[in-house]
Amino acid sequence: MTSQSKPDPHSVPSHHGDLYGINNWGNDMLCVDGSGAVALRLPLEPDSTPTPLPQVMDAIETRGISAPVLLRVQQFLDQSLTQLHDAFNNAIRTAEYKGAYRGVFPIKVNQQAEVISHLMTAGQKYNYGLEAGSKPELVIALSQPLPEDALLICNGSKDEAFVRLAILSRKLGHNTVLVIETLDEFDIIRRVATELGIRPLLGIRVKLTERVTGKWQESSGDRSTFGLGAHDLVTLMGRLRDSGFLDCLVLQHSHLGSQVPDIIDLRRAAAEACRFFVELTAMGAPLTHMDLGGGLGVDYTGERRSEENSVNYTVTEYSTNIVETIRYALDEAGIPHPTIVTESGRFVVAHSSIFIFEVLGATLYDAPQKPEIKDDDYHLMTDLMAVENYISGPRFQEALNDAVYYRDELRALFRRGQIGLDQLSRAEQGFLYLAGLFKSALRQDPNLNEVAEPLAAFTDHYYGNFSLFQSLPDVWAIDQLHPIIPLQRLNEEPTRQAIFSDITCDSDGKIDKFVLADGAADALPVHDLKEGEPYHIGVFFVGAYQETLGDLHNLFGDANVVTISLDGHGGFDIEHETEADTIAEVLSYVEYDPRDCLDAFRKRVERALKAGRVNASERRQMITAYKDSLAGSTYFD
Repeated sequence: MTSQSKPDPHSVPSHHGDLYGINNWGNDMLCVDGSGAVALRLPLEPDSTPTPLPQVMDAIETRGISAPVLLRVQQFLDQSLTQLHDAFNNAIRTAEYKGAYRGVFPIKVNQQAEVISHLMTAGQKYNYGLEAGSKPELVIALSQPLPEDALLICNGSKDEAFVRLAILSRKLGHNTVLVIETLDEFDIIRRVATELGIRPLLGIRVKLTERVTGKWQESSGDRSTFGLGAHDLVTLMGRLRDSGFLDCLVLQHSHLGSQVPDIIDLRRAAAEACRFFVELTAMGAPLTHMDLGGGLGVDYTGERRSEENSVNYTVTEYSTNIVETIRYALDEAGIPHPTIVTESGRFVVAHSSIFIFEVLGATLYDAPQKPEIKDDDYHLMTDLMAVENYISGPRFQEALNDAVYYRDELRALFRRGQIGLDQLSRAEQGFLYLAGLFKSALRQDPNLNEVAEPLAAFTDHYYGNFSLFQSLPDVWAIDQLHPIIPLQRLNEEPTRQAIFSDITCDSDGKIDKFVLADGAADALPVHDLKEGEPYHIGVFFVGAYQETLGDLHNLFGDANVVTISLDGHGGFDIEHETEADTIAEVLSYVEYDPRDCLDAFRKRVERALKAGRVNASERRQMITAYKDSLAGSTYFD
């Protein structure tokens, strides 16, 4: 355990954490302590002492676990699971709903063994189940201690092997529901069930016509990939009836979409799902469960509005709307209330993980000193440096325009051979010196931002020890916004604006959109780096999808993973640890045998030794360096 005396969290001095909107999106899980550090809180224990993240990093680095690291917080996982079930259970009581709620976790959202295992342990009291969309995910699900009343929902395309394993699992007491996605799929299910002599539990996936908004709107509506439209539904109902399997149909599934930002969309989609439920019941389907799939979103920005990275509702409002919509529709139709099922994976796991990387260095787009002006300089050089005299006040825009103009003209002179490299170098230094003065003026008068667009190209570049493609793939692929904040020195005013570049050799490997208190921004407020002092950046809410979707761009592998539990006294326990991929492991993922690589390298060195290009000592150094690299991290060490 790691713990130490901390300042009273209720008497924290002023800090600059509010710049990043931490009170908007932190969900009572984060705060800034008296030392200016971002600290982890126990949401259900507001009087407990927060645990500073820099202290966590110091402790795990002492153990030999260095950044980049994915940090999981068990209580945050428990908190989301509790919030979801409490919200539905309260909504059911308030609405006098006669059915129950059963949540299932879609394994695709986070397939890591440690996450699934903890969810199954924490979800026992809720009869929390799993959703499997592939054979490997079904294999994972069947290895877990599913509660007796939990559901195991099988979605996605299913071949005979998938269907056989799912149906056989019924003999173990699992409530395994095979959701029929296509007409052909039912033929496989019917054949295998008949062969095994086991009556399956069946679901049917309905394509709703209602389309939701947000990034994943294409997965909703009648043009979505999976599910059956009205005509195919009627055809399937006939086949179920004729084959004697209609009594097996217990669940209707409708996928509303992922990260749906607008509660009105969710309510309308749920209302349409109810219409299908009523009609299918009238056709003889003994439905007892209504599965509304995913949709419950995460407010990544804290803006509380209908926007791709935010939502205009809470989990309480979501559950209330769902329960009320189903109750009113089915009461009107005179149908018993079904068990409500949702697959709210993003909401359950997103908050639980934090990706932390260290800044290795920076390229600063300003200069602290003026360049020397020489007698034979082109007159534009003198004109450029004269801009300093009228930067402040009402001539700010004029000064900025002039500085850009003179710099560009000097560059043109260099291209035409009219000035030399020395003068161009001093011109660039002069412009960067002026850029620093412009930035200072902006900090003193934020209203000047409206006329400072040319300075956007002079945002500082901070270089982080991470791979965007491996650890934050959604940031690159779909412009996902995650809250990002320096973990330390928030009692100091950040004096720079930066974007972050990773250590891949790809220009796309950068983060240049950020969440701030007043909305999205193109740069993040950061501090000057101090020699010999680590500067860690935290990327929050990365528990959903990011670990599974990561790729091996430039062969950067998985980062270290550490799971902690907070003790409420400012300390924590390390519950689980997974070391980062070694280079040898990553090479094996792309079909190289590390032993073959070492053997080939050893032979090359041996040939060099025989040719006299290296001596015996150098040979030993080369082989040792190669072996050390194979066993080492793919990241900067």
